[in-house]
Amino acid sequence: MSEITRTFVLRMIDQATIDRILDAAQIYDVVSDFVTLRKRGVNYVGLCPFHDDKTPSFYVSPAKGLCKCFACGKGGNAVHFIMEHEQLSYPDALRFLAKKYGIEIKERELTGEEKAAQSERESLFVVNQWACDYFRRTLRQTDEGRNIGMAYFRSRGFRDDIIEKFQLGYCTESHDAMAREALAKGYKQEYLVKTGLCYETDDHRLRDRFWGRVIFPVHTLSGKVVAFGGRVLAAATKGVKVKYVNSPESEIYHKSNELYGMYQAKQAIVKQDRCYLVEGYTDVISMHQSGVENVVASSGTALTTQQIKMIHRFTNNLTVLYDGDAAGIKASLRGIDMLLEEGMNIKVCLLPDGDDPDSYARKHNSTEFQAFIREHETDFIRFKTNLLMEDAGQDPIRRAELISNIVQSISVIPEAIVRDVYIKECAQLLHVEDRLLVSEVAKRREKEAERKAEQRERERRRTTADAPATASETAAPDGIPAPQADDLPPEAAAQTPPSAETVDNYISFIPQEGKEGQEFYRYERLILQMVVRYGERVMCNVPDEEGKEIPVTVIEFVVADLQQDDLAFHNPLHRRMLAEATEHLHDEGFRAEHYFVAHPDPVISRLSTELISDRYQLSKYHYKSQKIVTDEERLYELVPLLTTNFKYAIVGEELKHMMRALQDPAVAHDEAQCNALMKRYSELREVQSLMAKRLGDRVVLSL
Repeated sequence: MSEITRTFVLRMIDQATIDRILDAAQIYDVVSDFVTLRKRGVNYVGLCPFHDDKTPSFYVSPAKGLCKCFACGKGGNAVHFIMEHEQLSYPDALRFLAKKYGIEIKERELTGEEKAAQSERESLFVVNQWACDYFRRTLRQTDEGRNIGMAYFRSRGFRDDIIEKFQLGYCTESHDAMAREALAKGYKQEYLVKTGLCYETDDHRLRDRFWGRVIFPVHTLSGKVVAFGGRVLAAATKGVKVKYVNSPESEIYHKSNELYGMYQAKQAIVKQDRCYLVEGYTDVISMHQSGVENVVASSGTALTTQQIKMIHRFTNNLTVLYDGDAAGIKASLRGIDMLLEEGMNIKVCLLPDGDDPDSYARKHNSTEFQAFIREHETDFIRFKTNLLMEDAGQDPIRRAELISNIVQSISVIPEAIVRDVYIKECAQLLHVEDRLLVSEVAKRREKEAERKAEQRERERRRTTADAPATASETAAPDGIPAPQADDLPPEAAAQTPPSAETVDNYISFIPQEGKEGQEFYRYERLILQMVVRYGERVMCNVPDEEGKEIPVTVIEFVVADLQQDDLAFHNPLHRRMLAEATEHLHDEGFRAEHYFVAHPDPVISRLSTELISDRYQLSKYHYKSQKIVTDEERLYELVPLLTTNFKYAIVGEELKHMMRALQDPAVAHDEAQCNALMKRYSELREVQSLMAKRLGDRVVLSL
C-alpha cells in the first residue's frame, strides 16, 4: 500500500461530527431496530443478538447509553453495537448512524495527492460494481446466459435466492462483448485493465478476461466487489484448459487479504462463534443453501496471515472441512500451524468418501450437516499426529521426523496450558516420554524468540539509521514495532484507530502471564473502574503553599499516588487508559465515562462497558426507606483505600517473586545480582510493614 493510500485509509471523521452522532444516537432507539426490548425497572432487556440466547440476558440502559449481554459479555454504546451487529469498522458504523439520524459527515480536507488516490480506488470499485451488474443481467436477461450459465447453476442445484445472494453471473462467449459495452457506457479502458476485467492483446485490442464463464464475485467485508472468479464451461469454451480464472492483483485486490463468502458469513460466524473453512466457491454456496452460513473459502490457496487475522476478528473457533484427499490435506497442514500460532482453536472434519462440502451439503439439510460435523470433528493436533503416524509406520527415521513435525506445531501455540495438554496427549499417542517433548518444545520456542528478537533489533537499527522515529514508528509496550497499515488488510487498516500509546518502559518483577489470578490485579481493576466512572470528579481539596484550596480529581490522585512509589498498572491496556485519561483530563467537557465507552478502540470500549455496568440496581423502595451512600459520595475515602490495597498486594507479590529469584542457582552464584535483590527485598519488607500499619488490619509474617 502506498503512503498516499495509507494516509487516506487512516483518516478520521472530524471530532465535532463524531460528537454529534454520539449525542443523537439513543441506545434504546438503535438497539430496538434489531432486538425486541421489554422494560425492566429503569432498563430494558431482550434476547442477545450475538449468541443463541434462550432467556433474556441483553440489557439496555438508556440512562448510561449502554447495552451489555451478561451471558456473552458483548455490548457498548450505540456505535459499538452497530460495529458488532453489522460487522462494520468504526468509521463505517459512524456513517451508518449518521445516515439513520440525517447527520452530514464532515471529514478533513484531503490533499491533491490523497484526492487522486481516493478517486482512482473509487473508480476501480465503481467499474467492478458495474461489471458485477453486467454479469448478473447477462445471466438472467440473455438467451445465452439462461441456456448456458443458468443451466449450469441449475445443474449444481442452486436456487434463485442463493444465486441472487452471491450475485452470480455469466460472461458471454464473445471475446469483447463486455469491453465494448463498458467503453460505450463511458468507463475508461485504463480502469478495465487495472481491475483485470479486460486485458490488451499484442495488437492493442481489448479482450474480456472472463469470456464464456460463469462468474463468482468476491466481496470485501463491507460488501464492495473487489474481484471475480470465472469457471470454465466445457460446452461454451472448447479447448480452454484452465478451469478457473481469477482477477489479478490490483490496487484494490490482494488475494492474500480476501476470503470468499466472508461478507455473507460474518454475522453468522459471530452469532455461532465458529467458522467453517472450505476450499472452493461452490462449497460455500451449497452450504449456505443447506442452511450452514458461517462458512468461508480460501479459494484453493494456502491460508495467509491476513486471512487468518480476518477470521480471528469474528471467532476463535475454526473447523476445517476436508473431502478425504490425502494429498490436499497434507498440503494444507502448514496453514493450520499458522492458525495455531494465532491462538485459534482448530478442529478438522473428514467428509465421507466421495463427498466434498458442495456435494454433501446438497444431500443434507443444516441440522444433519452440523450434526455430522459435531460427531466427526477431531482436534487438529490429534488429527495431524494420527495422519502422520499412518505414513511413518515402523520406520524409525520417519517416526523421528513425525515427532519433530508435531513438536513444531505444539511450539507455536501461545497458551502455556494448552501446550502442556497437547504435550501429554501426544506423548501417549507417540509412545515417548513427556519430558522429551517438553524439552524440544522449549528449545523451539527459545529459538523462535531469539529469531524475533534479532529481527526486531535489525529493524530498530535500520529505522535509527534511516531517520528519527516518528509517531507511527514508536515501539509497542512489549518492544514489538507498532503494526503499519501495510501489514494489515485494507478492511482492518480502515478501522485501526490512531494509538495514543508511547514507549512503555515499565518493568516489574511480576510476570505478565497469569496475573489475572493475583490479588493485586483485582485492586488494579477496581482503581481503573474508579477512573472510568468518576475520573474527572473532584474527590478532595488540598492546600497549596499559599494555603489556597486546590481541587484534586480522581485521575490526578491515582496518578500522583502511584508515581509517589514509582508504581504503575501491570496490565499494558490499563496503563494506556490511565495515560489517556491524564492526557485528556483538562480538555473542555471531558468525561471519563463518555470518553472511554465511545473509544474507537473496541477493546478499550468493551472493557470500559464492563467497568461501568451494573446488572442489578436498588429499587426506588430502598432509596425511600433509607439513605444510601453511593461510591461517588465517598470517593475521598474509597479511592485512597483501593490504591493502598493495590500497593500492599503488589509489594507482597513482588516479595514472593524475589524469593523465588534468590533460590535460582544462577542468581545465587552471581554476587552482584544477589546483593541487589537482597537490598531491594529489605526495602520492600520495610515498606510492607509501614503499609500494614496504615491499613491497620494486617499482620506481616516472615516468608
